[in-house]
Amino acid sequence: MDYVPNTEQQLTEMLQAIGAQSFEELLSTIPAEARSRGLDVPSGLSELEVLALCESLAAGNRSVRELASFAGFGAYQHFIPTAVDAIASRGEWLTPYTPYQAEASQGTLQMMYEFQTMVSELLQMDVANASLYDGASGFAEAGVLALRLGGRTRLLVSETVHPHYREVLATYLSGFSCTVQTIPQTNGVTDLEALAAAAKDDVAAVMMQQPNVFGCLEPMEQAGELAHRIGALFVANVYPVSLGLLQPPGAYGADIAVAEGRCLGSPLTAGGPGLGLFATSQELLRRMPGRLTGCTVDHAGQRAFTLTLQTREQHIRREKATSNVCTNAGWLCLRATVFLSLLGPAGLRRMAELSLQKAHELQRRMLDEGFEPAFDQPFFNEWTMRWPRTARDGRLLRKLERAGIVSGVAMAPWYPMLDREAVWCATELTTREQMDRLCEAVHTHG
Repeated sequence: MDYVPNTEQQLTEMLQAIGAQSFEELLSTIPAEARSRGLDVPSGLSELEVLALCESLAAGNRSVRELASFAGFGAYQHFIPTAVDAIASRGEWLTPYTPYQAEASQGTLQMMYEFQTMVSELLQMDVANASLYDGASGFAEAGVLALRLGGRTRLLVSETVHPHYREVLATYLSGFSCTVQTIPQTNGVTDLEALAAAAKDDVAAVMMQQPNVFGCLEPMEQAGELAHRIGALFVANVYPVSLGLLQPPGAYGADIAVAEGRCLGSPLTAGGPGLGLFATSQELLRRMPGRLTGCTVDHAGQRAFTLTLQTREQHIRREKATSNVCTNAGWLCLRATVFLSLLGPAGLRRMAELSLQKAHELQRRMLDEGFEPAFDQPFFNEWTMRWPRTARDGRLLRKLERAGIVSGVAMAPWYPMLDREAVWCATELTTREQMDRLCEAVHTHG
């Protein structure tokens, strides 16, 4: 007789084995407001009826293809050439799911090698790895690397670093004997005087973001000099598309550069998955987390690729591992590699120029409609604005939502003193018609 598993009995046995009383207890750490109650699917429906039900539910969602979205805050809509999807969807790329194992194909390894090369060139750093989970985990890994390097116990992190990144860093370091000190901002950028006052010989790294969470451009070179003056590392979290115009981290002396690379050829997809870029100076090569692909020759003297410097706990003793990162964002690496190959330096620069131009055009038009700038600082394609006084009661925001307009991201949840401010964003895909819709809605509201 075939074995028919008793699902309920198996669940009971598993719960007993881990000391949980119920499945609900396993979910207790997830806030109630973040938990889905599931789909209300009547019993006895045919497959055709279930599909129709799901399609009707999905029709309630709206994408950036329909909406005029001015929200960035770390996730940006950029043009993706059709060839990226065409190449990335080929079967040979989708099947080798575990590209970190010894049986990885030469094609997969070559792609990873080309990806590392392009990231190194983009960031102007000596060496890059084959990616991490996302930009936030890359930022946290940079902090871990700095703390493990020389026995120092303090990190200086600017208040202008994305709050999600700072929260991930805090989670990573919850088991470390260290201190994360937040350096305050003044007028939208890191307070260099406060940074200088905090810069002592127990500081492992100074960690900043360019452009920062408010969209402002930071004095990265001066901050890097302060870090190096006390023998600390300088960590720069950057926005890859901005590097079409802005100085790359290597140009202002960053020791570690990290970034969220999803904007390089991958769609927003409701906020995930991410692609963590991580690059360092040559001196930190053997401290780098994740994996690296190297170029060599095989027994026949032909060019070949192989994983190298594998300092992960899967390969060596755990206490000697640089990180417990167990995989990489291989498919998004592929998309980024194809994307950068197609655009090249000139294409990336043009994308950055259009984003810059449209952002500044929209900001000027918003000023005409009663918005006020929160800070007097140069910016790339994000900027912080104070809502017009007519928006105090929330009716304007609801009006924009009904008009299919996604407004800027409110700063109050993370920065309570900015209770009327929001960060707005424009990219090369922002159209004149979308700007008109926003300005008309605000104008008629007053």
